[in-house]
Amino acid sequence: MKAFLFPGQGSQKVGMGKDLIEEFPAAQEIYARADEVLGFSVSNLSMEGPEDQLTDTRNAQPAILTYNHISAMLLKQKGIKPDYVAGHSLGEFSALVASEMLDFETGLKVVRKRGELMAAADPDGKGGMAAVLGLDDDVVKKICADISKTDYVEPVNYNSPGQVVISGLKTAIEKSVAILEEAGAMRVVVLNTSGAFHSKLMENAANEFGKFLEGVEFKKPVCKIVSNVTAEPYDEATVRDLLVRQMKSPVLWTTSVLNMRKAGVTEGVECGFGNVIRGLIKKIDREFVVAAWNQALGA
Repeated sequence: MKAFLFPGQGSQKVGMGKDLIEEFPAAQEIYARADEVLGFSVSNLSMEGPEDQLTDTRNAQPAILTYNHISAMLLKQKGIKPDYVAGHSLGEFSALVASEMLDFETGLKVVRKRGELMAAADPDGKGGMAAVLGLDDDVVKKICADISKTDYVEPVNYNSPGQVVISGLKTAIEKSVAILEEAGAMRVVVLNTSGAFHSKLMENAANEFGKFLEGVEFKKPVCKIVSNVTAEPYDEATVRDLLVRQMKSPVLWTTSVLNMRKAGVTEGVECGFGNVIRGLIKKIDREFVVAAWNQALGA
């Protein structure tokens, strides 16, 4: 069985999309449609920048979704279709479009709203995130729990063995750096984010997102789609609840990949810009071969 795997925020880079436009006429049509739906030129922003505007979560989310969608669409047009789809954090919304639970235009509106809510969730800039490299998950959990007795920080992205992202108040993250390094972390890298994503500090944003999703139609998926929250497949009956929870809950990426492998997935394709997913999966399961979308396409 084959899986389409989608990267999330952080995979954006100025220049993304030029490769698509230059080689595939259909890509120009999709970008034009995205510009029309969003009311601004996500195509120019993707290909020309400026970088600070592309990195803004309100813009990065639809820009990444558009690129991810085009790469998956090109594969499907060639007859390459997934049995499973999964996406890392924001990438889960690309998986929703690939599974046909959402059409592309609706997906754009959903991630644009999600980005706006996330950007507005921490107007005072009190929250932040950091990547912890080279330390056991349980050690990271314990240190975060100890710090949270007087402050607040928790593990939120289980990306691969030895790579966990923590999220919470900046004061707690600052305290955690030296403690985590003393406990054996190779590095603790404070991330350039506009909030404490996937943490309880997103509670209000998640509630507002839930209200927005009440007006969104989700269809039955045409393939298995894996939730970041549960690491298990889900459907149109549970999608709204899980997407609300996803905004304020940890991303179980390592378990999601391992569960797909147990279910019989033997091949993967990274549908997106760059190689973030392939890098993580090499650390999770070296026998799981994941190709770049253009490699799988033979382009």
